[in-house]
Amino acid sequence: MTDDKDVLRDVWFGRIPTCFTLYQDEITEREAEPYYLLLPRVSYLTLVTDKVKKHFQKVMRQEDISEMWFEYEGTPLKWHYPIGLLFDLLASSSALPWNITVHFKSFPEKDLLHCPSKDAVEAHFMSCVKEADALKHKSQVINEMQKKDHKQLWMGLQNDRFDQFWAINRKLMEYPAEENGFRYIPFKIYQTTTERPFIQKLFRPLTADGQLHTLGDLLKEVCPSAIAPEGDMISNVKTFLFATKMLILHSKQHFLDGEKKNQVMIHGIEPMLETPLQWLSEHLSYPDNFLHISVVPQPTD
Repeated sequence: MTDDKDVLRDVWFGRIPTCFTLYQDEITEREAEPYYLLLPRVSYLTLVTDKVKKHFQKVMRQEDISEMWFEYEGTPLKWHYPIGLLFDLLASSSALPWNITVHFKSFPEKDLLHCPSKDAVEAHFMSCVKEADALKHKSQVINEMQKKDHKQLWMGLQNDRFDQFWAINRKLMEYPAEENGFRYIPFKIYQTTTERPFIQKLFRPLTADGQLHTLGDLLKEVCPSAIAPEGDMISNVKTFLFATKMLILHSKQHFLDGEKKNQVMIHGIEPMLETPLQWLSEHLSYPDNFLHISVVPQPTD
């Protein structure tokens, strides 16, 4: 992969200021104060909320406590979605801190999967990594790894250890020089306002004649409603790669010329549609090795 460690670090250490508040109908023995956390974008809610659980359990009777779950403005938050994806999809236009409501009863069986332990999170995470490598390398890389390598990937994520994680994950981001990219790009597109809330298809990083496919190419083929008519295009590859890097480093958002109905977001920014998918896959994938792309309505303010 192209070595751009600044981008990888800034993606990894992205944080969302969050305020957790106990649901008003929960029974408590005394008033429950809100709890504040900086949530890591690349992790999962059930991995980083032990302190939230302990904080609210202090004011509750043991018999009133069952499986903890979270919601934002009436929408239950899926624990198997990365935190950054949940925020981009549901709250990207909201003011910070992100206000999440905590529940200990009335588990929404139709909306959420149960998460009995962190082992369930690990199983889900490793399943996604294996699926991604099947797309990228026909599973050759992940299958050649030892069990301790798989465990190092997981422990790096669980313990928020960038170097520990990337010492192994780097292998999953490599490809033979003569191939100029992965076999297919692991991606998932999420939408909140259409009849197709989830899109996943096979898509190659290169055209038939060896040209780099871009984010815009992907969206035009699998989710054309996400993008507005073409505006001014940037032809210099180095220019838009550099610009995308600057967007990540400074947490700014890029808006193409002309009116847009939607924002296309990855890690809280809008990468330019001209950005090569291969570069995005190497640098902006979540730890599960997928690009999680949110298509959300353009803010009206």
